[in-house]
Amino acid sequence: MQKHTFSLIDEAATVKLGCKIAQYLTPPFTMYLSGELGAGKTTFSRGLIQALGHVGAVKSPTYTIVEPYELANMQVFHFDLYRLLDPEELEYMGIRDYFSKDSICIIEWPDRGYGLLADADINIEINYVNHGRELVMQANSCQGKQLIEKIK
Repeated sequence: MQKHTFSLIDEAATVKLGCKIAQYLTPPFTMYLSGELGAGKTTFSRGLIQALGHVGAVKSPTYTIVEPYELANMQVFHFDLYRLLDPEELEYMGIRDYFSKDSICIIEWPDRGYGLLADADINIEINYVNHGRELVMQANSCQGKQLIEKIK
């Protein structure tokens, strides 16, 4: 599938890329975010969620597992599975109900929910490179491929 790499020199660049991607997102859409602790997954998510129309803070869902955002024409669910001890915990919270026709799901640490998550339209990996970051997007669906084409 299609892949594209972005260089991010600082936090502002990470937020800006999230904002740019938000312009082209339409539900249903599922995005996986991977990378080391502190690499910028939540920073990227903040830019994306606020650009989609959320006014206010975007909290890290590290302790709540999911933060819902009810927007005018969609629902956005921001997951952070870092503290998940067992993927079965997702079954108890009704994980499948979050992946609906009007939702955008952003999932940090998706490997912790292996086997219980909807397939991603796009995988994003954020890595440290020198003093900045590198964000690699890989499309896994036609919708993901179209997104990459629009933001290149």
